[in-house]
Amino acid sequence: MEEIEFWKMNGSGNDFILIDNRSGRVKEEQMAALATRACRRRESVGADGLIFIVPSTRCDFGWRFFNADGSEAEMCGNGGRCVARFAFMNGIAGPKMTFETIAGAVSAEVQGRVVKVLMPKPHGLRLDVELPHSEGWMSVDFVNTGVPHTVVQVRDLQMHPVIEEGRAIRRHPLFAPAGTNADFISVRGKDLIEVRTYERGVEDETLACGTGAIASALAAAARGMVSSPVKVKTRGGDVLTIHFRVEENSFQEVWLEGSTSVVYRAKLNEEAL
Repeated sequence: MEEIEFWKMNGSGNDFILIDNRSGRVKEEQMAALATRACRRRESVGADGLIFIVPSTRCDFGWRFFNADGSEAEMCGNGGRCVARFAFMNGIAGPKMTFETIAGAVSAEVQGRVVKVLMPKPHGLRLDVELPHSEGWMSVDFVNTGVPHTVVQVRDLQMHPVIEEGRAIRRHPLFAPAGTNADFISVRGKDLIEVRTYERGVEDETLACGTGAIASALAAAARGMVSSPVKVKTRGGDVLTIHFRVEENSFQEVWLEGSTSVVYRAKLNEEAL
């Protein structure tokens, strides 16, 4: 395979490789393998995921999002913010745009480095889901914010065994076969929470997760602990802002807002694959 131009971008702690594939240079059957190889840290570029920009007949463009393990994800909040800025900077779309994902059409607004995305309507909210595990029972909240998330409130967020417990929740039989992401939160006030996330597909704790930040804010809001807008402090120290409306006991117009950065632009050599 010849060298492939790409951008490396960061969205509040999540890092991504972005490739403009509207020409179809990377074939569909090659995408998952390329993502797996390119996302390896130390051996290749390294990233939480790889985004291919593809044509769309109903939006400004479409995307194919692949996790570091090669699995394709329906949605990624921070990835969505990065791809919106990429599209604007490359003349693919204006500052207000829509792009097509497996989870549906997503709207985005670019204001310099700050990007807001209107997320797919959350669904499947359940509070106090009881999960049997090796030490008895664990109570979690669940909501799908484009991808499935469980939310667990903990007393000491910094000392909590996020990786061990997150791995167990991610593969719990109740969420089979696809599994779930696991968010661990501490509510700090009516407009502030802290979160740590174990991400499905990355199979590890990440410095941030946009859909996880949303799930955490909505679960806390459903319990009357916070109200919009909610600031969510991530493991990496960045703060995401979640905006939403509550209408007839459901969440409407959920926006994810935060900063993005272009790390570098380069060409991917075949030796890195």
